Amino acid sequence: MPHLEPLPDAKDQIFDAVDNNWVDSHAPYWSRPFLKLSRMDRPIGTWLLLLPCWWGLLIGILSNGSPRLYDLWILVACAFGAVLMRGSGCTWNDINDREIDGKVLRTKLRPIPSGSITVGTAALWMIIQALIALLILLTFNLTAIALGFIAILPVAIYPFAKRFTWWPQFFLGIAFNWGVLLAFAASTNFLNWPCVLLYLAGISWTLFYDTIYAHQDKEDDAMLGVKSTAILFADKTKIWLLIFASIAAGLMTLSFISSATGLKMFIAAAGALFFYLHMVLQVIKLDIQNGQNLLNTFRSNRNTGFIPVIFLVASILF
Repeated sequence: MPHLEPLPDAKDQIFDAVDNNWVDSHAPYWSRPFLKLSRMDRPIGTWLLLLPCWWGLLIGILSNGSPRLYDLWILVACAFGAVLMRGSGCTWNDINDREIDGKVLRTKLRPIPSGSITVGTAALWMIIQALIALLILLTFNLTAIALGFIAILPVAIYPFAKRFTWWPQFFLGIAFNWGVLLAFAASTNFLNWPCVLLYLAGISWTLFYDTIYAHQDKEDDAMLGVKSTAILFADKTKIWLLIFASIAAGLMTLSFISSATGLKMFIAAAGALFFYLHMVLQVIKLDIQNGQNLLNTFRSNRNTGFIPVIFLVASILF
């Protein structure tokens, strides 16, 4: 049986959890360690995993010429899959980072370092989530299923990246944007260059937002010898963020103009432009020395990722 210690709501809330989130406010005490391992109290990561899936699905629909009823299932399945795979991946991350998390102010109240759940129980929870996600994956075609199994590799490597490279955000990007390839393949049963370009755009976007996120821990990480792009870039962070934003938007534009023609192409390309402008606005307002500013800016990337979704849907409708 897991060792669970009910805590007062105020103390129970992890630093970067959403204020008054449903886990801390309404979930039974026994379930909170499991839900927190899955980041249910911090939904932004689920959005950042899901939105690239929808990008891939939508350019797949553009490639097919029109949406099919099965595409609706892919859209819904990606939502469930994002919750489950983010939960499983974060549990894996927390198992491997438990010693580091216990020494970092922002993460020391996570379930494993705080002692509210054992490593063995966390591992079991990780497997349960992954198996349910597998059942969803098996409803897709063979190409998508194969891509789903390949995705296990970058997910498995990511927790260790910060130990051997200054670019763990790149490894996160490989894992977090795999849904572009998977959802596109689920809709079309093949991969093409526009899909690959969009995947690369997603990786650059992840470098953008996760560098912002990593600045919250830069002092603790430096002391512990943990590597990140936030520490690497230091005071030049804003320059690098503009580079990542430009690369992401440029690759996205190339993907969209290769996926459609005429008015559809212009509408989709406009989405890439507004995607870029939203990131530029983030950089302008960013204060890398202000923790709350960093967290709010990071969270605003949900809206950044929704912009291409809105324009791609409009492109399909027109």
